Amino acid sequence: MELLSALSLGELALSFSRVPLFPVFDLSYFIVSILYLKYEPGAVELSRRHPMASWLCAMLHCFGSYILADLLLGEPLVDYFSNNSSILLASAVWYLIFFCPLDLFYKCVCFLPVKLIFVAMKEVVRVRKIAVGIHHAHHHYHHGWFVMIATGWVKGSGVALMSNFEQLLRGVWKPETNEILHMSFPTKASLYGAILFTLQQTRWLPVSKASLIFIFTMFMVSCKVFLMATHSHSSPFDVLEGYICPVLFGSAWGSNHHHDNHGGSQGGSGPGPSHSALPTKSKEELSEGSRKKKTKKAD
Repeated sequence: MELLSALSLGELALSFSRVPLFPVFDLSYFIVSILYLKYEPGAVELSRRHPMASWLCAMLHCFGSYILADLLLGEPLVDYFSNNSSILLASAVWYLIFFCPLDLFYKCVCFLPVKLIFVAMKEVVRVRKIAVGIHHAHHHYHHGWFVMIATGWVKGSGVALMSNFEQLLRGVWKPETNEILHMSFPTKASLYGAILFTLQQTRWLPVSKASLIFIFTMFMVSCKVFLMATHSHSSPFDVLEGYICPVLFGSAWGSNHHHDNHGGSQGGSGPGPSHSALPTKSKEELSEGSRKKKTKKAD
């Protein structure tokens, strides 16, 4: 019975990846994506002063992954914007989150149990997008492993890889917040998932697509819901990367954070008094010089 139930769930996941998503999944994806936009500093003020720029940022949060995937595969960048129902639904969510009277809609969707449901649905959409993106890239490039991985990665990462461009629309320029330099858990998971689905698509991973979709979906949903419920910003990959990356890329990878922490503490204790002593000495010299000038004038 357990095997039959697992197979039925796998077949359900595979069939789910082949058909269009239900509107409730699209709605959940749009709600969580635009919520992240509202969390950005200055996003609310931008929506009041420049609503068009705020709307464009919201559309990037909702459809940035499709734009990047079309750019990689050489397809029209505005192709997905021909889906009028999705654009209207995302626009309605943007308006309700930013302009609903008394922030009623925002307060309802931010209620933690409701928000966890939306987050779980968004992760279901993310896994489907990765699988569909790799299948689409495989149709154009049968032996292009890196093309398939890149397409699946941008499909799953969404607007995270376009964060600097999205910041420019809000009038903010923070190159140090580049997602490639500081990958979040969804970006890392999308990359690892794209690698797994590419191996499965090229038949190097002896697992059916239905089983892989089901397993990876459960992993993403459980991790993301746990991180959201505990308000944690850590990544489940940190422990594994802490052991593997120093071996593959040298000890400097693991010592960077250690060196930065010690550097910050030394900067607060060691050089601090030396910098404070220099201005004191210069003030004493200036006062001494002024006294000499006064005595000369008196003479």
